Amino acid sequence: MSSKNLILIFVLTFCVVGNATAQKKKKRKKKSKAKTEMVEQVQLDSASYAIGIMLATDLKRQGLDELDPRSIAKAIKDVLKGNPYLINEDEAADIANNYRTEQKKMLASKNLKKGEEFLAKNAEREEVTVTDSGLQYEILTEGDGPIPTSSDKVKTHYHGTLIDGSVFDSSVERGKPISFPVMGVIRGWQEVLQMMPVGSKWRVYIPSKLAYGERGAGSIGPNSALIFDIELLGIE
Repeated sequence: MSSKNLILIFVLTFCVVGNATAQKKKKRKKKSKAKTEMVEQVQLDSASYAIGIMLATDLKRQGLDELDPRSIAKAIKDVLKGNPYLINEDEAADIANNYRTEQKKMLASKNLKKGEEFLAKNAEREEVTVTDSGLQYEILTEGDGPIPTSSDKVKTHYHGTLIDGSVFDSSVERGKPISFPVMGVIRGWQEVLQMMPVGSKWRVYIPSKLAYGERGAGSIGPNSALIFDIELLGIE
């Protein structure tokens, strides 16, 4: 074979190999881009879903869990995409505020009735003591330390739930006790702390009038009765 033919074969081979290598690089680049786009889409989907959870949780907390998800989704889409609204923003604000007010009244009435029924039944248990204010408690552990006064600051561990068992706050779950003035908390706590010897752990059932009443607080709806496991660790 002549040297000329050898050179031709070498050139052709180089071209074929080079083209194959270029194709592989191009495929890898496409795969890398597709993978990046997929990751970005997953992140976007996750963020969208997470925001949806937060929005729906807040609506449910306000007693607005009967709203139509499809109408909410359409409104969100119209706003985000710049589509024409079915009603103007002023009308939307009035409708939403009026509906929210009415639903809060209904939720407050519903919660009050449930709380009263629960407390009435709970009061029948032998281990439960009912005070003149309507506060209920049962002694889980009886301490032998001093009893706080209204001017004291106390250190406690607590676990708070609604009457359906939903946890709304818990120093126990956080793993960190909390200190505060006796008179710096809701009326139900003020009353019970001034009866508990240090070292005690009581389960306390608090009517809404001795808790947050009609205004509610955070995840605590209006007129909600509350249950606390309170451990009095000390007086500071």
